[in-house]
Amino acid sequence: METTTVVVADTGAALARIAPELEAARAYAAESHAPRTREAYRYQWQTFAAWCEARQLEALPAEPATLAAYIAGRTDEGWKPASVALALTAIRAAHRAAGLEHAANHPAVVAVQKGARRAVGTVQRRAAPAVVDELRAMVGALPGLADGAPTLGALRDRALLVVGFAGAFRRSELVALDVADVTDTADGLVVTVRRSKTDQEGAGVRVGLPFGGNPATCPVRAVRAWLEAAGITTGALFRAVDRHGHVGERLAGAEVARIVKRSAARAGLDASRYSGHSLRAGLATTAARAGKGDRAIMAQGRWNSRGMVDRYVREARLFADNAAAGVGL
Repeated sequence: METTTVVVADTGAALARIAPELEAARAYAAESHAPRTREAYRYQWQTFAAWCEARQLEALPAEPATLAAYIAGRTDEGWKPASVALALTAIRAAHRAAGLEHAANHPAVVAVQKGARRAVGTVQRRAAPAVVDELRAMVGALPGLADGAPTLGALRDRALLVVGFAGAFRRSELVALDVADVTDTADGLVVTVRRSKTDQEGAGVRVGLPFGGNPATCPVRAVRAWLEAAGITTGALFRAVDRHGHVGERLAGAEVARIVKRSAARAGLDASRYSGHSLRAGLATTAARAGKGDRAIMAQGRWNSRGMVDRYVREARLFADNAAAGVGL
């Protein structure tokens, strides 16, 4: 499913003359969303279309009653409000791509969605931030690290964990890094993020990772040790390592979450509370507790809006100058 369609009002003969250019325009329009967003839209649209087909309903264009029933049915099946909202966004995109009016903003549909949201609640289960003490525990529990004889996989995992934390990287940004994107300087590592969720145009941004005071969790030392042991000089920075110590291809984004969870479990933490996002959240939370300014946190994590950062800061400072503290309880 394309999320955007370029429509040219002209005769068939005129369209035939510009067919190659029109096809190129469609391709560029399809790139207006990130690959993961396009895949999510495609999946949601296919799910909705299949649901409609099974009930002999029109998916395109969809009637308000069809969308209202879809929302109610999916909510009763346990879908969270965020999942329902994503489905409606994908359905809107499909209608726009076809040049059709969509019913997602119809009062009846809006009322059903609002009611479902109130009935279920909108509080999302968030991954726990891996704050610096927990990061140290994860790193310390990696195989062989405490004994001074780490496995190659442990060196890779340590580098990924501390770089992910220090740079507040998204998992997609981490696995996209190449050796050429990392410059070793006297002040630390300068990492170039060539494209990210908030930089869809690919302008790129440079992130500084300073030396750490603890050698075990210093991102500079960790990256140096991993590259030297793995013999990597070009190409992907973070790669698969099999049980025999053979270095493979670039890691997939899902592997970041697996490494975080596995490391948390080794450290005796509840692995179910952590995800690939825990490293990014951990830096923001730890920095807020250390008194770092909001602007510094936003810059390091490449956040464009204050909303998410404010949430981390509030959580980190729940007990700082707390009104219930020191009142005689």
